[in-house]
Amino acid sequence: MVYRLPAIVTALTAVFAATSAAAHDAVGVAGGLESGFLHPILGPDHLIAMVAVGLWGAQLGRPLVFALPVAFPLVMAVGGVLGVAGVPLPAVEVGIALSGLVLGLAIAFAFRAPVWVAVLLVGTFALLHGHAHGTELPTAAEPLAYGIGFVISTGLLHVVGIAIGLLNDWRKIGPSVVRGCGAVIASFGLLFLVGAI
Repeated sequence: MVYRLPAIVTALTAVFAATSAAAHDAVGVAGGLESGFLHPILGPDHLIAMVAVGLWGAQLGRPLVFALPVAFPLVMAVGGVLGVAGVPLPAVEVGIALSGLVLGLAIAFAFRAPVWVAVLLVGTFALLHGHAHGTELPTAAEPLAYGIGFVISTGLLHVVGIAIGLLNDWRKIGPSVVRGCGAVIASFGLLFLVGAI
């Protein structure tokens, strides 16, 4: 199984690199459940952040392995409501790009954050991700279905991150692989940040 890890990391890197860094170009927004479900997967800035939430939670262990993936979609929904209501938030795209960079670095350096710090950090990023999509929702043909698809996809991406984070239990190589995934996430976050500035 260990011999498959480089292939998995390579495949994830190819997925991140194969799509546009601009997840907010309105592609797939004017649909329903399917486009909502696909948007986080096809938007690499969202993909890395949502996988990173689960991965960091798994790295931190209980209770954060559960708290972070639950807090993210809940706060993301609040951000979505703010976006729909037209409440402005500053530097949303920069904050979204920072989410990949900061969470990736937290994983790469195995940052052992207290519960409240981890939840506050993830919640802040979730608010920004939700706001970005809330501002897109009013033009969607089926906004409720889109939102449901988006939340389901977000949860599944958190589960993918948790699954990768479980490699941390393989004492010989696991922690290095997890930290390496964090470094890859941070690298893409930095690329998105440069594009957002």
